Formats: sequence, structure tokens, C-alpha cells
Amino acid sequence: MCLAIPGKIIEILDAEPPFASAIAEFGGIRREVSVACVPDTLEGEYVMVHAGIAISRVDAAEAARVLQTLRELDLEGPDLPESDSPGAGGTPK
Repeated sequence: MCLAIPGKIIEILDAEPPFASAIAEFGGIRREVSVACVPDTLEGEYVMVHAGIAISRVDAAEAARVLQTLRELDLEGPDLPESDSPGAGGTPK
């Protein structure tokens, strides 16, 4: 079983396949991710990330639903402030 977490694309580092990469933010934590599977991703969009690879694009509403479900299941972790989730009115750090 796999689990993908929604992240917001903050910066495209390299748009050229096969090494396309970007900085994605997950509740205030930023990590470099591969965007080779979703090469048309733009800054500000949300992607589902599994094992450091963005596997699909999702809209902000879907990202918010997934994060809310993770909160309800207590799988999200204690460090994600409520205001950093999509649709909650927070601003990226």
C-alpha cells in the first residue's frame, strides 16, 4: 500500500525531463521532489507526492480534503499548523 501526501509547488528547479524537480511545501516544511511524472506542473499548484516523486496534480480543494482526512486519522503529525493547510487562509512560509 502506498500513501501520497499533497504538497504545494513553491519553486520549479529544473523543468527538463528526465531530471525535472521542484521545491514542494508540506505544512511549512520544504523538500525537493521529482516532477518528472507531472512535467506540466506550475508554481503554486498542488501535487500528490509519494517517496519524493510527484505522481499527480490535484486542486487546492482536494489537497485540503486529503490533509483534513490525515488530521482526522492522526497521521499528519503534530507539527502542521491549521493555518498552513490549503483553503485555511494561511500563507506559505
